[in-house]
Amino acid sequence: MGKLTARERIQGIVDEGSFHEYDMFVEHQSKDFGMDKKIFHGDGVIIGTGTIYGEPVAIYAQDFTVAGGSLGLMHARKITKIMDHAMKMRMPIIGINDSGGARIQEGVDSLAGYGEIFLRNTQASGVIPQLSIILGPCAGGAVYSPALTDFVFVVDNISKMFITGPEVVKTVLGEVVTMEELGGARVHAAISGNAHFFAMTEQECFEQIKQLLTFIPWNNQRKARSFPAKPPKPEYKINNILPADPTQPYDVRDIVKAVADDSEFMEVQQDFAPNIVVGFGRIDGETVGFVANQPLVLAGVLDCDSSDKAGRFIRFCDAFNIPIVTFEDMPGYLPGVEQEHMGVIRHGAKVLYAYSEATVPKITVILRKAYGGGYIAMNSRHLKADFMFAWPTAEIAVMGPEGAANIIFKKEITESTNPEETRKQKVAEYREKFANPYVAASKGYIDSVIEPEETRMLLKHSIEISGNKTVMVPQKKHGIPPF
Repeated sequence: MGKLTARERIQGIVDEGSFHEYDMFVEHQSKDFGMDKKIFHGDGVIIGTGTIYGEPVAIYAQDFTVAGGSLGLMHARKITKIMDHAMKMRMPIIGINDSGGARIQEGVDSLAGYGEIFLRNTQASGVIPQLSIILGPCAGGAVYSPALTDFVFVVDNISKMFITGPEVVKTVLGEVVTMEELGGARVHAAISGNAHFFAMTEQECFEQIKQLLTFIPWNNQRKARSFPAKPPKPEYKINNILPADPTQPYDVRDIVKAVADDSEFMEVQQDFAPNIVVGFGRIDGETVGFVANQPLVLAGVLDCDSSDKAGRFIRFCDAFNIPIVTFEDMPGYLPGVEQEHMGVIRHGAKVLYAYSEATVPKITVILRKAYGGGYIAMNSRHLKADFMFAWPTAEIAVMGPEGAANIIFKKEITESTNPEETRKQKVAEYREKFANPYVAASKGYIDSVIEPEETRMLLKHSIEISGNKTVMVPQKKHGIPPF
């Protein structure tokens, strides 16, 4: 089938010669349906430890060549054993999923095994990084373990994730769909948002994993490894990115690359909800998480999917001590019946909750538009941003000048002998008085109005002086986010 074996996959991820396998001789204990006459070597899963760039990791890989990689009780116990090991040793856990699902012959024992895995995924959340790689089928209850982990990697034409297969869909709904249409790699990377990284080959996927691990810490008690600082590449001139016309779009990733070390930016969920951009980079050698509105798509508005995407990324950064840099340019939340019915209020509140809850250093730079609820949601001073900067091109207001003028000056415009000319004058009047950063700066909501070329220097300074930031939070079991 052109796929690597389970051991080849592990060897392709960890440092050469570093993998040590455990429980190679474990066998299933089932006796029903003739299982006592069948031997499944290793019970269809390989577990062990190794290193990546010299740092220890725990890893397991389901082996489709042994009983279709199906999950029975001993198979599950091997996985939970290596997960417990990862938690105890405070190192990342990497799971390679390639399985036909629950082993039917073992009945409820298989379901119990999945439950034990899900419990450990939840307990490890926010303590150690959890990475899931889908390199084959992952169906039914099996999909919920990857869904509980921090990052999911998929490979084109190899990865398959769905709660029910095409046959069941046809039987129940009468719809004919292929595996790719139902739950292929491209579906989960671009439509469902279940995958965070998409690759064309297994080897490309392994390189993505290694790159990601250079940006994130090994556990929640550490910070990500520092690297020698590098200036951005000369082709990214921050003064030349913003168009002179405020209605014209641009690629906000160019802003990120204009301030990041060596212009390196590892984007997360690149193809899903592209109206917001999230990912990792470095400033002066230190990892930061970037969150940025993307004017190229839907003018950078927040909607249900982009709110989910940003909120989850912010919470990951906060859990693992990664400062958050926000670049804001957005006219607000996406209006419309569809969004309201999909729950944009509930989804949009996730961004508010994530920023408000985060205790890592939080820095915001307003590039252009910052209107209404969007201004508040994108890490405003009112959500306890540590540093608030604005470019001279920033427009901070309840709504855009055109809409505001139509409401505030409605009487003057309608009674004017030349309504259109009067409307233009009132729009200009509103823009001059309110749609600029200086009103907010005069009230202390903005720390400084800066020139674009000062951005990297001030971000570096802000991260340096907030390195020992301490926040006292109320004692409680946990908050109740708008899930």
